[in-house]
Amino acid sequence: MQPSTRIRTLTGTEDDGWGLFIRARSMIAAGEEVLELTIGEHDIRTDPRILEAIFRSARDGHTGYAMVPGIPKLREAVAKRLRDRTGVPTTPDNILITPGGQAALFASHHAACDQGDRALFIDPYYATYPGTIRAVGAEAVPVQARPEDGFQPRQDVLMEAAQGARSLLINTPNNPTGVVYTPDTIAGIAEVAEAQDLWLISDEVYDTQVWDGHHISPRALPGMAERTLVVGSLSKSHAMTGSRLGWVAGPAEVIDRLITLATHTTYGVPGYIQDAGLYALSLGAEFEAEIGAPFRRRRDILNALLAGQQVIRAVPAQGAMYAMLDIRATGLTGEGFANALLDAEKIAVMPGESFGDAAAGHIRVALTLPDDAFAEAASRLIRFATARAATPAAE
Repeated sequence: MQPSTRIRTLTGTEDDGWGLFIRARSMIAAGEEVLELTIGEHDIRTDPRILEAIFRSARDGHTGYAMVPGIPKLREAVAKRLRDRTGVPTTPDNILITPGGQAALFASHHAACDQGDRALFIDPYYATYPGTIRAVGAEAVPVQARPEDGFQPRQDVLMEAAQGARSLLINTPNNPTGVVYTPDTIAGIAEVAEAQDLWLISDEVYDTQVWDGHHISPRALPGMAERTLVVGSLSKSHAMTGSRLGWVAGPAEVIDRLITLATHTTYGVPGYIQDAGLYALSLGAEFEAEIGAPFRRRRDILNALLAGQQVIRAVPAQGAMYAMLDIRATGLTGEGFANALLDAEKIAVMPGESFGDAAAGHIRVALTLPDDAFAEAASRLIRFATARAATPAAE
């Protein structure tokens, strides 16, 4: 018996992005020392106070079925967070609590798309985007944001691609590029959504990690709240990746339908995790800044090291926990460079091609090692690129 076509074709023909990561982890398991700059995982663990909140809630008995939409106090806390950060009127009826941002992406595309609908997403993209779209039966359509435009999506390109489409997925601050979309970019995206009658799905899981510029949620623009679904999560902002706690924010009537979807899929999020999320949010903006500070610091370390060479060109890392580096001067593809770097230097980075065609010839560096180890890895990476560019094979 064959499984369904849908489940067999989730990743399509593209690289799912995990090959080099799996190889690096296999080397580590075999006892080799590898400096890992691959996935967006904090180098610190979840704060002990949040872990204590999980334990306390579980010990006190919040281990049974929790309310599927989310516990009322957490829905209100997330609604208040969005009101405070964006100015958009938001109530608990606009919020569905989900098992992480990934489940929120899945739910949002179920809300937006029917079978066979064209669903757009920006290339470069987070590795799960096309598979998530295919999982709901829609056609995943990448729209390139080009390196020569600073990976800012162009309105004219989006407008042409949006003909006949049903939804558009964006992500700012962006994974993998570290780019923060400008006010003009966000305004252009909103104009396209209105002109082409699109659902706009805005992945904002890095909204607390902005180093240059300002995060603008498109839901805050005039007329956009009724057609925008915002994906949020505590994974990045509170170093709670394993807790799987996120949300969808959108029109109340859509959230009501998504509660029905959750009833038939995830059946909610454990109550003790939600209680811990409520406590985590109570720690405020100062705590979130502490979580994000190492990534800004390492961005600055990398920029200082890159200033002394001419081979690698950095895409300005304005937010999130990544830097995108243009390594085309070495004569290698992103995949070729990443594999050669792993072999020669035991440093693991992600090939740009793992994130779409627009990132070909680039690598993504996660800013996720302690400062000294990160500086060592970055220095060795730069030396490797400089030597590779100087070899005849690179010419």
